[in-house]
Amino acid sequence: MGRALRAAAVASAAALVALAVSPSVAQSAAPPRVDLRVLVVDDGGPATAAIISELDGAGTPYTTVNLAAAGRPVITPAFLSDTVSGRPRAKYQSVVLPNDNPFGAGSAEMAALAAYETTFGIRQVDAYTYAQPSVGLNYAQTGGYIGQLDGMQGQVTAQGAAGDFGYLKGAVPFEDNDQYQSESYGYLATPLAAQAAGAAFTPLVDAPIPGSAERGVLVGQYTHDGRSELVIPFVYNQYQQQFRLLARGIVEWMTQGIHLGADRNYFEVQVDDVFLADDRWNPGLNCTPGDVDCPIGTGEDTDPIRMTAADAAYATQWSKAHGFTLDFVFNGGGSEDWKADHDTTTDPLVDQLVADKNTYRWVNHTYLHPFLGCVQDVSVVPWRCETTASGATSWVSKADITAAVKDNRTWAASHGLSLNNQELVTGEHSGLKVLPQQPADNPNLATALNGLGVKYLASDNSREPDQRQVGPAVTVPRFPMNVFYNAGTAQEETDEYNWIYTNLAQGGSGACATSGNSTCLIAPLDPATGYASYIVPLEARIDLGHVLGNNPRPHFIHQSNLAEDRIAYPVLERVLGDYAALFAANTPTENLRTADIATELQRRAAWSSAWKGGKVTAYRIGDTVTVSAPSGVQVDATVPAGTRQAQLLGSTAFGTAYAGRLSGWTQPGLLQGAVTLTLPAAAVPAALSAAPHSPVKVAAPVGKLPVPKGVAKAVPAGPGDRNRR
Repeated sequence: MGRALRAAAVASAAALVALAVSPSVAQSAAPPRVDLRVLVVDDGGPATAAIISELDGAGTPYTTVNLAAAGRPVITPAFLSDTVSGRPRAKYQSVVLPNDNPFGAGSAEMAALAAYETTFGIRQVDAYTYAQPSVGLNYAQTGGYIGQLDGMQGQVTAQGAAGDFGYLKGAVPFEDNDQYQSESYGYLATPLAAQAAGAAFTPLVDAPIPGSAERGVLVGQYTHDGRSELVIPFVYNQYQQQFRLLARGIVEWMTQGIHLGADRNYFEVQVDDVFLADDRWNPGLNCTPGDVDCPIGTGEDTDPIRMTAADAAYATQWSKAHGFTLDFVFNGGGSEDWKADHDTTTDPLVDQLVADKNTYRWVNHTYLHPFLGCVQDVSVVPWRCETTASGATSWVSKADITAAVKDNRTWAASHGLSLNNQELVTGEHSGLKVLPQQPADNPNLATALNGLGVKYLASDNSREPDQRQVGPAVTVPRFPMNVFYNAGTAQEETDEYNWIYTNLAQGGSGACATSGNSTCLIAPLDPATGYASYIVPLEARIDLGHVLGNNPRPHFIHQSNLAEDRIAYPVLERVLGDYAALFAANTPTENLRTADIATELQRRAAWSSAWKGGKVTAYRIGDTVTVSAPSGVQVDATVPAGTRQAQLLGSTAFGTAYAGRLSGWTQPGLLQGAVTLTLPAAAVPAALSAAPHSPVKVAAPVGKLPVPKGVAKAVPAGPGDRNRR
């Protein structure tokens, strides 16, 4: 791995023999057909896995060649190209290699790839390669840097900002999450001062070389011998922020801004239990009186957490100031209970929120937040499902489920709240299966949803990350934020956090030591400062990772987190602030409501199934992109600004603007069997060279590229999500 590639100067006649399709391309005046599919040569390393993950998430078709697989396809001219209806066809619009040449000295496969790229103007990504003259860089050993990049501050260059990385504001910070572990590694070097004849190197992202006034390349374009490579001399995994920031630009560069699939950044926050009062964590008992986690006989919570009118006014002010819409997931019966408890006919919280009702989106959370699964036996901890005399599970009835939803709709109508009655969030996501106590959905849930007209049902992403069908509805998995429902103050949050995430010897529950998805804190957090110094930055980093992952799933917190110390806001502000510091104005976060999120997930699933099942045909010929997909499957694409969709008569605008491109879902127009997109003339990629090309010869391998332990791990260690209600 990490072998160098050099072009040899030989006769053009020999070059035409080296690639079977060269004569037809060279002699044909018509532009070739280029299929919209990426070829990924995979060595099993984290860098190629990261790029595959980006393609998968965006819905960009690709083919992998696993270098370690027995009987893998051999990359030959016939594997790469052929002729369709007399027109030369490039089967892949771009090539991803684990490094600049993973095949070995004198490789016929690398020669075939190089000739193919030259002939059709195909770009190559070197996912992780050495800094060396064969990729247009000086050796990092001479005046550069080799080693850990944790905490390094990368920067998009002027050339990168003017091109495919222009969606970034400039900074590309490298994570440094664990002081005891190397998380990133690479080579910083400068471009060769004297490039080979006709060659050029353009830095797109760089960073200061430690101990030097020079800047070293992190991402750069190396153009040579009629080919173009994206050189990346550092290693990364799919979850690291530095890769997530650059992933979009890598794909846009390799596909020249024309590809199937799309990548957007989403951030949507739902606030559950609005109008209810949430039970409060008890530091002495290490549980929540009134909830099912406290021992029998503990008693009820006498001091629940509930927003005030002042908290509601602040929420409105905050939302407007940040230009961010919250979804209020509400229980109208909570207000009626509060009025009864306080012997009053008015509720200042309702009055304030109703006055500001247009600031938010409103989602039905049932009238009084009942558990809608099995009938719970809470005489034991943990609770269990009650059973009949015959041993069958006792289920909450269809009538009770229906009443819980309808009563809340009626309350909303009486207070002028606008709802989409197709959306529903049940209390604790109940009705859906809950392991280990309730391994199946309440069988009455689907029939109730059908009668209620519910099509979009919230679920807990930490339990069920995949969307699924429940009767007439599809689930919308939600990320639980690690800001606990039973904490109104920073000190309460920190105390409960310490109980969950410290071991027995340090006074915690010890559950962290046996959990499969979290780790223990090194030491308990300071109750006075731990929330701001540790929990907020960690939770914001986790949430921002979701935002940067092209993931439309919403996050959820609780009304208690907007009350008292208002502990949710520091996390939300950190996410929004960090995002604004990283991205240009043309790349805002998308804030969708539940129904739109469900639709997006459904479309993605259908699209993924279609292209992975070989049922999508897509290609570009000159300025025209043609995509055929199964009937009913919408097509997702990203194209340059100015692209239009051809209709039977005339054309229509395609997609919406995002990150300097147009992207969106579409389908064939009236009486059409395929989607046809017309690219603006200025955006049509031209072959890098139309002349016959030379074969290549390959230098000897220089050894395996290092991958530190922190990069090889899938996700950095840290406490997991826990928001139970």
